[in-house]
Amino acid sequence: MANANRIEIVRPDDWHLHLRDGAMLEAVLPYTAAIYGRAIVMPNLAPPVRATAEAKAYESRIRAALPDGHPFQPLMTIYLTDTTDAADLRAGFESGAVTAVKLYPAGATTNSESGVTDTTKVAAVLDVMAEIGMPLLVHGEVTDPEVDVFDREAVFIDTVLDPMRRRHPRLRVVLEHATTARAVDYVMAEGEGIAASITPHHLIINRNALFAGGLRPHMYCLPIAKREKHRLALRRAACSGDARFFLGTDSAPHPARLKETDCGCAGIFNAPNAIEYTARVFEEEGALERLEAFCSLNGPGFYRLPPNEDRIVLERGDAPEAMPESISIPGGDAVRVFRADPVPLWRIAAGRRPAGRTA
Repeated sequence: MANANRIEIVRPDDWHLHLRDGAMLEAVLPYTAAIYGRAIVMPNLAPPVRATAEAKAYESRIRAALPDGHPFQPLMTIYLTDTTDAADLRAGFESGAVTAVKLYPAGATTNSESGVTDTTKVAAVLDVMAEIGMPLLVHGEVTDPEVDVFDREAVFIDTVLDPMRRRHPRLRVVLEHATTARAVDYVMAEGEGIAASITPHHLIINRNALFAGGLRPHMYCLPIAKREKHRLALRRAACSGDARFFLGTDSAPHPARLKETDCGCAGIFNAPNAIEYTARVFEEEGALERLEAFCSLNGPGFYRLPPNEDRIVLERGDAPEAMPESISIPGGDAVRVFRADPVPLWRIAAGRRPAGRTA
């Protein structure tokens, strides 16, 4: 339900989230748990989460960082490698301990060195996943250094994703953090069995944001932001109401000192304001009535889960709500919070609120 200044929607979920571990986990988790009912938690820790027992242990650490009785539900994933045990995946999925498997091409992003070197090497695992309906979540970039960084998603779709899906036609795939018109067109042309998550920041920034007045390391993420035509294609897809597109924030915290350095880390931390920025996009596109589908309904539909039972309310104010520039991490580090002008006028008026640390 929406009007010009108030939106009430089913509580959203985040279908692509990095929580890290240790002190970082404890600092960033409150911002997600305050808003979302569930989140697909990425497994690219160091070392990665490669088996069901490791996923259960990581889930225990996440739950230990929540207040007792908090309803937030982490949905755990396993990091696919060339030697993944298909029987372990089956047992983890059928028991409910594991929701999905993540495919990182080796070397594609943070802590992806153990990723898949060739999808034909995991054919037996993919066959089992197709049989049991377990989703494969794909970081859609090739890692060939001869391929331009701005072309790596499109090349991946044509040379890796599409051939893999032809070999495994029953496999259910999420093309995560889609960034190009090619990704949008591919998902829309393929019908059932594939969906795409889209981040708030890829709806808002294009590649110019990386160089606005100088090098902007806090706008650097992977997949990297693309040309304006791709940003507009993503906005059309997200706001279309098409059930194959849904919110995955790809909130990916790094200490600011590791972003602001030679060979800085890739990742944008948007957990404190992702919903507000997404509402801004839908307002700009004249599609506020479709915000609930993108944030709260389409993702559960693909993952074969019920929507959350409770709701949140967003209200539009006359001035932007104060947002933290960064949050502090125990030990002296801080993480910069995503910001892109204009700052949204939307704010969460009812629902769980974060209790994190501002720096």
